[in-house]
Amino acid sequence: MAAVSPARKAAFAILLAIEQGQSHSDDLLRGKRVEALVSADRNLATALVLGTLRWQIALDRQIRPLLKHPNAKLDIEVRIALRLGAFQLMHLNRVPAHAAIDESVELTKQAGHRFASAMVNAVLRKIADASDKRQMPEIIGDADPAGAYPEWMIERWSAFYGPKGKQDICTWGQTPPSPAIRMMDPEIERELSADGIRLEPCELLSAAHVVASGDVTATTAFNEGRVRLQDAGSQLIAELVPRGNAILDCCAAPGGKTLILAERNPSARIVACETSKQRAAQLVRRLEPLGNRVECRHADATALDEVSIYDVVLADVPCSGTGTLGRNPEIRHRLKPEDLPRQAERQERILRAVLRAVRPGGHLVYSTCSLEPEENERVVAAAIGSGAACRVSMAARIDELRSEGILTADGAGRLRDCITVEGDLRLLPGRFRSDGFFAAILAKQA
Repeated sequence: MAAVSPARKAAFAILLAIEQGQSHSDDLLRGKRVEALVSADRNLATALVLGTLRWQIALDRQIRPLLKHPNAKLDIEVRIALRLGAFQLMHLNRVPAHAAIDESVELTKQAGHRFASAMVNAVLRKIADASDKRQMPEIIGDADPAGAYPEWMIERWSAFYGPKGKQDICTWGQTPPSPAIRMMDPEIERELSADGIRLEPCELLSAAHVVASGDVTATTAFNEGRVRLQDAGSQLIAELVPRGNAILDCCAAPGGKTLILAERNPSARIVACETSKQRAAQLVRRLEPLGNRVECRHADATALDEVSIYDVVLADVPCSGTGTLGRNPEIRHRLKPEDLPRQAERQERILRAVLRAVRPGGHLVYSTCSLEPEENERVVAAAIGSGAACRVSMAARIDELRSEGILTADGAGRLRDCITVEGDLRLLPGRFRSDGFFAAILAKQA
């Protein structure tokens, strides 16, 4: 039996688990199988999994015509071996063709499909040959990143954001995101530099930086919690939350935004809720350094029975996640158009429940990492239409954050351009080298 590198073996197993609906890439890539790999193999396994998922639709379209019977139904393991090999040949210039081909063939055999190994070998060699000769452009890669998304998504984004907006969304979704960190003490940058970490300033927030090179997770500062990984757009959502003495984070896991609320409100009473039992347990562990400053609850936000308790609520609700497709590429494969109305119905129930928990005159920030109007503008419009809340000026809040030094001067100016006609904030993916987000600030009516 020929050898298969640990990285490719791990990537194959993870892609198989995702295809079978067992788990999601973000959980699997943080699992024991990947953690046991040496750093170089861990990085390669991550690149293989996320890259194959990003390009899967285009890869399948490119592979099919090369089969002897293009309409034949392939076993799941064979499909994954073909995708994995094709992705390396088309998109990873540093990977030798023979390694991509030979190990994909061996993975096919080890998965119990020895009879299909010759076909996998033949298809991948055709792709390698076409790539070497710069022939057959329909095989060697889609120039248009929109070819890597379901048609229904492309049609929606074209309708909502126009051809350029759609193209920007697709292009960023095909780009491996650079890690962003939150670092409250600027002195830590020298420590990270000594550890081989090269940082670039964030265009948006003074406390955020982009990791240009190096493994920040291997540093003492990260392991002591003085630096943490968090997308700049995610940090911004928590920064938008007005100050208060009693604060509710109603959909709090994994806890990054709760930590920012605690940083910005050092004397506040904070309650963090999470409906998933497993994620609630993870939330407790992550917020443990805050001691009794934060009360963690395993609770469903739609079932809150508190009335007029909180000065401020953050409702960063569960959503489709279409603003995070660069970071979570498999969303495009599992999300269906009919999922959006169901998401919106739950989001409206969450918003109604947490608005009851806000005291009259108090504030609520509603946010998602979705690009879809059903989950954003229409949910907010329903709350305003009911008479329960009114909008607070997003432009005024941006100016406050700039005056406090939280936003950069350039970031504040560009954020103003992201305010919608309704007065909410929409960050398209990549606008600040971040994921896409939507946010609205509401005040509860007396």
